[in-house]
Amino acid sequence: MNAFLVSFGVIFVAELGDKSQLMALAFATRYKPTPVLVAITLATAIVHLASVAIGAVVGAALPTRPINAIAAAAFVAFGLWTLRGDELSAEDEERAKRTTRNVIVTVGTVFFLAELGDKTMLATVTLATREGVVGTWLGSTLGMVVADALAIVVGRALGSRLPERAIKIGASVAFFVFAAVLGVEALRG
Repeated sequence: MNAFLVSFGVIFVAELGDKSQLMALAFATRYKPTPVLVAITLATAIVHLASVAIGAVVGAALPTRPINAIAAAAFVAFGLWTLRGDELSAEDEERAKRTTRNVIVTVGTVFFLAELGDKTMLATVTLATREGVVGTWLGSTLGMVVADALAIVVGRALGSRLPERAIKIGASVAFFVFAAVLGVEALRG
């Protein structure tokens, strides 16, 4: 249960203001929200399944202390990455505008490709080195889907009045707190 809760919280925070959250909002302005969320869920489940598999292998190969130190450094990097922010490129916006007969395939493919190497994927790998694989996979997948669903609902309701800078700062602070906790654990051994 701990792996699920930690992964849900970390990935939910990581997704706030992320490029894929902006893509979710863009797709939901073009298509109905339900197929968009189905596609996001499928793509996220696949990417995060691969992420926890990678994390489990790394976690089994390395002792806990170096894993905690690496994880702490990774979360500092995620915090800085979040502060810097993500924006949709012209190519991302163009993908969101294209119409196709199968929304789930289109949105799912775009999300899958966008998530490869993204901070939420890397955070999931990091979490899987120390937490339970199934709980990490379920928590990270649900955390991302809930954050994207929230963006769609709130974004459609509030439009451009969202305080994006405040969201980025809050998410970054959360990453720095996770980094501090992991850093202390690494020092304690």
